[in-house]
Amino acid sequence: MNQPEKVALVTGAGSGIGKAVTLALANAGYAVVLAGRREEPLAAVAESAQKAGVRALAVPTDVSDPVSVKRLFAQVQDTFGRLDVLFNNAGVFPPAKSLEELSFEQWQTAVNINLTGAFLCTQGAFQLMKTQTPKGGRIINNGSISAYVPRPHAVAYTATKHAITGLTKATSLDGRAYDIACGQIDVGNAASDMTAAMTKGVLQPDGSHRAEPVMDVDHVADAVVHMANLPLEANVQFMTVMATKMPYIGRG
Repeated sequence: MNQPEKVALVTGAGSGIGKAVTLALANAGYAVVLAGRREEPLAAVAESAQKAGVRALAVPTDVSDPVSVKRLFAQVQDTFGRLDVLFNNAGVFPPAKSLEELSFEQWQTAVNINLTGAFLCTQGAFQLMKTQTPKGGRIINNGSISAYVPRPHAVAYTATKHAITGLTKATSLDGRAYDIACGQIDVGNAASDMTAAMTKGVLQPDGSHRAEPVMDVDHVADAVVHMANLPLEANVQFMTVMATKMPYIGRG
């Protein structure tokens, strides 16, 4: 007897962690919905995902726009009729500037995408998961090491990632009544476009610039698949996956 189709939605799916997670979920048997701002990368990742023998739907989306997010979830419902996993991954890292030099627009962009975007997608997932049959599902938020400790000149990113932890906890609590589980993966120095500068040297709290170790992004993807595959009676509330030698443990 064929297993029912499982459906996963990944935001920021066109590159980096989002791309790796999308392909890993497809290889694990999930039909995948890819959301992101750029249509071409989404289409390329969707084509790769289909090679795993699953359905893939690319939906250009601005997660900071409520209308765009509603359109995304309407397409999920129309195409698949349900959603089993949401990976809230879309995010931006504003330019490295001291707190007093960061512009309001740069601050607002980070809040709109990193935090409001995750909230809007969580809200859309809730509305679908609580009414589908069987009800329930899983939401996984991409936090960061920055959800615990800041980097220098990263106030907006740090503040939004700390806020994601609050969103994760509130979602876990409010989701209980509907069999909606929510967990958070906190990633440290996964190799991607966002972390390309790490290997060349980045600002440290003591004012020096040093190269930092990175890890293969596939380790993050494998961890997300593990979280996604758990039965809804179990949940990874928080998981940290990091480059073993990055300057975090031991304050450096």
